[in-house]
Amino acid sequence: MKNKLYLYPILAAVLSLLTACDPSVFYSNNHRVDEEGWNMNNKLCYDIDVTDTARLYTFYVDLRISSDYPYSNSFFFIDATFPDGGVATDTLECPLADVDGRWYGHRSGHYIDNRYAFRKNIIFPSKGHYHFEIAHAMRDTNVVGIKSVGLRIEYAK
Repeated sequence: MKNKLYLYPILAAVLSLLTACDPSVFYSNNHRVDEEGWNMNNKLCYDIDVTDTARLYTFYVDLRISSDYPYSNSFFFIDATFPDGGVATDTLECPLADVDGRWYGHRSGHYIDNRYAFRKNIIFPSKGHYHFEIAHAMRDTNVVGIKSVGLRIEYAK
C-alpha cells in the first residue's frame, strides 16, 4: 500500500506536464540577458532541426523587460542560417509603450512580457539544421532593462 502512495504524486506530475504542453508550439526557447546589460555584439542563439517542410509556421520573438527599461520600443536583428549555409536577416521593431508611457503587454510586478510575430505562414525550404541569432539593434551598445528574449515558432492556424 505504501508503494502505491508514492505513485500518486508522480502520476499527477506526469499528467500535469502532458496537459501543459501546447500542441501548436513547434519550438520555444528563452535566453536570459545579462543583468549588467545586453551588449549588441552578444547574439542569442537558437538551434532547430526541421523534418517537416510542408507545414506552415509563424515565428515570434518573446520579450521580457523590466518596468525601468528606458525606451518605448526595441529593435532586433534576427539572422537565420539555413542547412545549405544561406543566411536571411530580418529587422524587427517591438513597440513597448504608448505615447503616454503606458506599457503594452502583460505586466507581472516589475516585469512586462510581450510577443511579436515577425514571420507568418512560412515554410522551411529544406530539412535539416537551422541556426537563429538575435541581437539588439538599439543605438546604445549596451542596453539595460531587457530581461529575456525568446524565439517561438508555432504551427500556423
